[in-house]
This record gives sequence, structure tokens and C-alpha cells, in this order.
Amino acid sequence: MSQAFLTGRQTAVSRKPALGLLFALQTSVGTLGNYFLLFHYVSLSLAGDRMRPTDVILRHLTIANSTVILSRGVTQTMATLGVRDFLSDLGCKLVFYLHRVGRGISMGTTCLLSVCQMITISPWTSRWAQHKDRAARNIERYIVLIWTLHLSVNYVILASMTSTLRSKNMTQKQDFGYCSATFKGGIVASLYSALFSVPDALTLGLMLWASGSMVSMLHRQKQQVQHLHRARVTPRAAPETRATQRILVLVSTFVTYYVLSSACHLCIALSKNLSWWMLNFSALLAAYFPTVSPFLLMSRAPGCVGPAVSA
Repeated sequence: MSQAFLTGRQTAVSRKPALGLLFALQTSVGTLGNYFLLFHYVSLSLAGDRMRPTDVILRHLTIANSTVILSRGVTQTMATLGVRDFLSDLGCKLVFYLHRVGRGISMGTTCLLSVCQMITISPWTSRWAQHKDRAARNIERYIVLIWTLHLSVNYVILASMTSTLRSKNMTQKQDFGYCSATFKGGIVASLYSALFSVPDALTLGLMLWASGSMVSMLHRQKQQVQHLHRARVTPRAAPETRATQRILVLVSTFVTYYVLSSACHLCIALSKNLSWWMLNFSALLAAYFPTVSPFLLMSRAPGCVGPAVSA
């Protein structure tokens, strides 16, 4: 082991308490934000208010975000503070499985939210008009499909994760501080990569397409409003426009997080000597979108708890 690596490890150890507090703060703030937003939507449902399709989607998004934060935040905090070997083999499998499921559902529901809003604001004369009522009626079926897909696809995670107690004699592994991932080579590795990458790529592409369509619609709407101003006609306030802008901010935040997170995961996968700093930065980044998304939704909806998204 090189002297530079030892020096880096010593520096990292000296800064573990501060990083542990940062993980704890991120976990606490993100969990409270998502639970607050979830409580709002559950209260609406219990009060008998009509749940809009976007309300249903956002309720599942907060559940997925909470799963991501809690599955890695607590364990990463303990590992950073120096607690070792606190998870059993089953615990490691469950933590990483829940994290991957939550991450996938967060991505899928964000994509569904953008597509739903794109259909909502589309002109009644467009080809999407016939899909508006159908999308509203089937929104819960789409969400069940997202949950089923990611609960099934990420099942393979259970085979690759082990606790640090059982993986001490393994040579092909990556140590995450409290759990280890064993490597698989050849065709199996390619199949695993395709299994995880293809759904993500399709979902991300659909999300970007829907966002681009919404930007185009907002641009046309802005031109119409300018025309009304020139004609001295007072334009009617458009709640759909404000809701669409909130969703675009949410989607932009997710895409930024996803690109940076994927780059970190790629660096970790290709690294022979796993960097302590890269590992912890990746863990912080993994909880970034789940932590900030409820506050983005609440802060951009003045006068109410949740976003006034039209459906």
C-alpha cells in the first residue's frame, strides 16, 4: 500500500466526525421534508378531497425519496463515524436493495409526473387531447407498474451484496465501509449492466422529451400572452403554467443529479483502489435529489404546502 494512500486515509479519518454530522444533517432534513409533504397529501386524502393525478404521483415520489434517504443515510452516517461491521449479510442486502428500488421509483415517478403534466397542458386541439382523461384514470396503474418493475429488476442486488464480516477473504470486491459488493465478469456483468442501464436510459429519455415539449408549449403560451398585452387584453392567470414551471425545475434538478451520480458510480466501478473521498461524495450525491425535491416543491408554491399542480 502506497504512502500517499496511507496519508489520504489518515486525513480522511481526521475528518470523519464532520462528514458524519453532514450525513446526519442531510438524512434528518431530507426525511423531515419528505414526511411533511407526504403528510400533506395523506391529509388531503383522509379529508375526502379529490386527489389529482399529480398529487398521487407526488405522494409516491415522497415515499421513494424517503426510502433512498433512510436506506443509505443512517448506515453511511454510522460508517463515517467509525462504526464497523454493524450490518449482517441480510442487512447489507436489504439496505442496498431498498436504495436501488427507491432510486428507480423516484426516477420513474418523476418521469411520470413530467409526462402527465405535458399531457395536461397540451392544447385540446392537439393529438394528446384524447389521452388526458385516460391518463388521469390509469395513473395508479402506471405507478403500480413502476413499483413492480423496480422491485423485480433490482432483485439481483441481493446476490452481489455481503457484509464486511463475510467478505474479508474475497479478492474481487468493493468495500463500502459497512458492506461489500462482489464483482462478476464476462457475460454476466454485461447482462447486469444492461438490466440496470436500459430502463434508466429509456426513462431519462422520456423525461427529457416531455420536458422539452413543455418548454415548447410554454414558449408558445408566452408569445400568446405578449400578443394579448399588445392588444390591451388582460390575460387570465394560468395555474398550469406555474405548475409546469415547478415540474421543470424538479426535472432539471433530477437530471443534474442523475448525470453527476452516474459519473461517480462509473468512477467507482472502474477504480481498482476505491477512493474514500469519492465513495462518500457519491453517497452524499445519491441523497441530493431526494433531500431537496420536497423543498423545491414547497418553496415554489407560495400560499400552500404542496404544489398546486393542475390535472
